[in-house]
Amino acid sequence: MHIPFVRRTLANGLDVIVHEDHDLPIVAVNLWYHVGSKNERRGRTGFAHLFEHLMFEGSAHHDHGFFAPLQRAGASLNGSTSSDRTNYWEVVPAGALDLALWLESDRMGHLLPALTQAKFDNQRDVVLNERRQNYENRPYGMAGIALAEALYDEDHPYSWPTIGYPDDLRAASLDDVQAFFRTYYHPANASLVLAGDIDAERAFALADRYFGDVAAGPVVPPVDAPAPSLASHARLHLEDRVELPRLYLAWHSPALFGDGDADLDLLADVLGGGKTSRLYRALVVEQELATEVTAVQYSRELTGMFQVVATARPDVTLDRLHDAVQACLDDVREAPIREDELQRSQVQAEAHFIYRLQTIGGFSGKSDQLNAYNTYCGDPGYVGEDLARYGRATPATLQAAAARCLSQPYVALGVVPTGQVALALADASQAVVQ
Repeated sequence: MHIPFVRRTLANGLDVIVHEDHDLPIVAVNLWYHVGSKNERRGRTGFAHLFEHLMFEGSAHHDHGFFAPLQRAGASLNGSTSSDRTNYWEVVPAGALDLALWLESDRMGHLLPALTQAKFDNQRDVVLNERRQNYENRPYGMAGIALAEALYDEDHPYSWPTIGYPDDLRAASLDDVQAFFRTYYHPANASLVLAGDIDAERAFALADRYFGDVAAGPVVPPVDAPAPSLASHARLHLEDRVELPRLYLAWHSPALFGDGDADLDLLADVLGGGKTSRLYRALVVEQELATEVTAVQYSRELTGMFQVVATARPDVTLDRLHDAVQACLDDVREAPIREDELQRSQVQAEAHFIYRLQTIGGFSGKSDQLNAYNTYCGDPGYVGEDLARYGRATPATLQAAAARCLSQPYVALGVVPTGQVALALADASQAVVQ
C-alpha cells in the first residue's frame, strides 16, 4: 500500500506535501498544526480547541469569517482538535485553490490583529455551551473525563479533556490565548498537504507564494510527560441521568506506533469488534448481562489507553458485569487467540486502511493520512509500514501484549442511574469531575 507524494520544506520551516490525482478537478487542502491539548498546562486548558473556533472568525485581511467565501466557491471545509494536533481542511474546485491557500495563510500569519475581545468572548461562550451539550448534558458524557483524571497524574497532559475545564476558560485572558497562538501556530510547527488535480511544481510554487512570507515562529517547547503508571486499581462511580448502568475499564497501553500498539488494536477487535467478538458473545448472547460491549486501543502520541466499555442489562450489577469481562480477559492473557480470529481482525484492519484512502480530502482521506504520518513519524509515506505492523502480528504477540497491558493496575468506572448506587461497583469511590 502506497500513497505517491513529493515533499519539500519552505525556508520558514513549513512542510509541503503534494499528492497528484487528476481523476476529478478538485484539490484537497489539509493543514496540520502540531499542537493539541497536550501542549497546554493545568490551569490553562482548552486553548487549542478554542483556537479551532477562533481560526474561523476572520483574519487581518479577511475579517468576515472563513466559511462564506469558500462555500460560495463550492468548497467543503472543517477542522478538529485532538490531544496531539489541530487540523483544518478544505476540498475545493481546482479553480478555487488560490482562494483557499490565501485564506489559510492569512489566518496563520495574520490572525491576531483581527482577534478582538468581542470575538474571544463570543467563541469562549460557544465552547462552554459545547461542553454543556456534549459532556455535562449528554448521557455518560462525563465518563471519559473521569477516566482520564483517574488514569493519569493531574499534571500529565492527557489528564484533562481537549475541550478544557470551564473554570480555566472563564479565567483566560485575551493576552493568554494570544501568547498560546504565537507559540504554536506558525510554519515551523505545521504541515500542509495539497492533494488532487494539481501539478506538483505548481503546488510548491503556490505554497511558497502564499505561505513563504509568514514568519517561522519560535521553537516549540517540549512536552514534559513522564511515563504514566498506576500504583493500584482504582474503582469509581458516577451517577448520571441514564437508563442503564455502564462499566468502563481502562489500562495504560503503548503510544501510537509503539511496541505492542498494533497487537492491542487487533486484540481490541477480537474482544469487542462486532457481534462475533468474544466479549459480545459472552456478555450479550450467552450470559445476557450486557446490551452492548466494545473494546478499543486508544493510541496517542505520548501514550495509549486500552479500554473496555460494557452497558449492563436492567438490574444487572456492575460487579457481575466486571467479573464476566475479567473472565474473558483472563482467557486472552493466559492462552493465544485462535488463528482464524487473528485473520479476521487483520482483514478488518486492512479494510479500515483502504476505506481511509478512498477520498483525497476530509478528516480521513489521503491528504489527512499523509499529514498524520508526516507529523507523527516524520515520513508521509509510512502507510505501508503502518499496515505491515498488523501483518506481522501472531497469536503469540497478541497474548504477550495482553499479558503486559492487561495485568497492570487499571481504572474501573461505573456510571449508574441517579439514585441507584446499589448497582455500582463494590467499594467504589465517587468520582469528582471538573
